[in-house]
This record gives sequence, structure tokens and C-alpha cells, in this order.
Amino acid sequence: MAQFFSVHPENPQARLISQAVKIIRDGGVVIYPTDSCYAIGCQIGNKDAVERIRQIRQVDDKHHFTLVCRDLSELATYARVDNAQFRLLKATTPGCYTFLLQATKEVPRRLQHPKRNTIGLRVPEHVVTQALLAELGEPLLSSTLLLPGDEFPQTDPYEIRDLLEHQVDLVLDGGYCGVEPTTVVDLTEGAPVLIRQGNGSLKPLGLE
Repeated sequence: MAQFFSVHPENPQARLISQAVKIIRDGGVVIYPTDSCYAIGCQIGNKDAVERIRQIRQVDDKHHFTLVCRDLSELATYARVDNAQFRLLKATTPGCYTFLLQATKEVPRRLQHPKRNTIGLRVPEHVVTQALLAELGEPLLSSTLLLPGDEFPQTDPYEIRDLLEHQVDLVLDGGYCGVEPTTVVDLTEGAPVLIRQGNGSLKPLGLE
């Protein structure tokens, strides 16, 4: 049975954030709010938790998971970033973007795309997410909470609890989120390549 914490979306209670991080460190799978929509996440190194997310989302090993990072310095630990990429990332983070980049050795092989050795990375602009990341001290391995057969991500935390209370360990209620996921951009080929248009504006990417 999943626990359910209601946190203030602008001033999250430190006690609840601390309890949520303990659940993550203990191998839990958590649902949490972001600046685009709700996401499902776990600790990077927990293989069992990752497999649980794959089963909930019904995705295979070619699915691009995202490392949700606190800031650009943390992102650079997990991805190879050149000067041009860094300038683009600095102009668009934090925000509703997921960037595909070449993974460093800090990213477990099983989390990388099996052929391209890439990983999705993002820096969200959401107080609850940032509080979680600050307390955790490392990125959250995440995926959009888009359930099999659904056209849009889940947005109501109470409905999420009803749907997934036996499959996840915690639903972190930060209020309603949007239903538009992040804009996904591939930066591995030099110039930005749009993979999915979502909540993030294309203007700062030069893709309008």
C-alpha cells in the first residue's frame, strides 16, 4: 500500500521531504510532481526499482529514462557536455526540457540507450522536485507518469493513488500538474534535434 504525502507546492514541509527521500533510499518507487507533469522515479543504482518502473510503464530497454538533476553542475557529472551544449543548457535550465546527451561512466550501462549510450537529463523548475533533489543529494531516475494505453500523463494525485497504490511506495501530492510532458531535444549530433515538442518553448533552442 503506497503512502500518500500532501506537500505544500511552494513551501514543502521538510519533514515530509525527508521521509520521502528515506523511502527512495530504501529502494522505493515514488510518484512526484514536476514543472511539466507528474513523474515516477527511484534511486539511480537500484536495479529492482528500475525494473518496477519498466513494468508499470510497460517499456523495454530502448526506453530513454531521464536523470532529473538539481542543477547544471550535477548534470555535467552524468553527461558529456561541450561548450556549445553548455551554453544551450544554461539558457534553458531550469525548465521543461529533457536533453539527450552522451552518458558518462557515472551512468550505469543498463540505464543508457543500448546502442547509442545516451541518457535523458533535465533540470526542473519546481520547488517540490528541487527540495527532493537537495535532500537526496543525487539525481532521481525518472520517467513521465504516462500509463499504458493513456494518451496523456496522470495529473490528479488522488486518482494516481487509486491506480497505483499497490505498485508504488509513495505518492507525493503537490497539487494538480499539467498534462503536457517536457520538450525532448537530442544534442548528440551537434545542432539540436527536436524529438518531442512539449511544454518547453522552442524559441531558445532555435527550432521555431
